[in-house]
Amino acid sequence: MSNPRDEMLTIPQVIAEIGVPRATFYRWRQCRKGPKSIKLPNGAVRIRRSELNRWLTSLEEAA
Repeated sequence: MSNPRDEMLTIPQVIAEIGVPRATFYRWRQCRKGPKSIKLPNGAVRIRRSELNRWLTSLEEAA
């Protein structure tokens, strides 16, 4: 379950934080290798801060 105050990040915010090119991030999304995202009714995509942290932790464990 997510925290009710879990920050919802935009894709540009996530890209800036993890330091990868936009094309790389979209390729990861297409291959389902990136963090889980939420598509809002208006078409905007958001990624919960907790999900980004979980995903990054899973990469550390796999390294």
